[in-house]
Amino acid sequence: MTLVRLDQSFTRWDELLALILAAFASMNGRIDPPSSALKLTTESLAEKARAEIGHVAIDGEKLIGCLFLRPEADCLYVGKLAVLPEAQGKGIGKRLLTIAEETAASLDLPALRLETRIELTENHTVFAAWGFSRTAEKAHPGFARTTFIEMRKAIAPTIRAV
Repeated sequence: MTLVRLDQSFTRWDELLALILAAFASMNGRIDPPSSALKLTTESLAEKARAEIGHVAIDGEKLIGCLFLRPEADCLYVGKLAVLPEAQGKGIGKRLLTIAEETAASLDLPALRLETRIELTENHTVFAAWGFSRTAEKAHPGFARTTFIEMRKAIAPTIRAV
């Protein structure tokens, strides 16, 4: 497996969109409101890659995972962490999060932040095992109940030679 940062040479937007939709398909009918992944298009995904820091995991010629990173004031936001269903449970998501940790450290950001839907308790368990802690419960606009939780993971500061 190879991890590749998305840049201007990347052209496989249809395949990347299909990967995200396949990875998020198990949420359909389980979460409310529906996943924002359902609103993605190849054009909006390409724009997301220009505005954020995207990475893909490739096995042979096949895209099997991805994540998008967005620097914020006090953390690095991790979004659209996705692994093809048939490739899940093989450490790909954790390898992608290692890229997120390295990116946060290189940007001198002290933490990773992600959001996961309240209904997806299996995700809460996995992220907790990876060192994330629940930091907030929030609701999407128009909802009176909690619809997602925020989780954060502190990143060890990088020690630089002077």
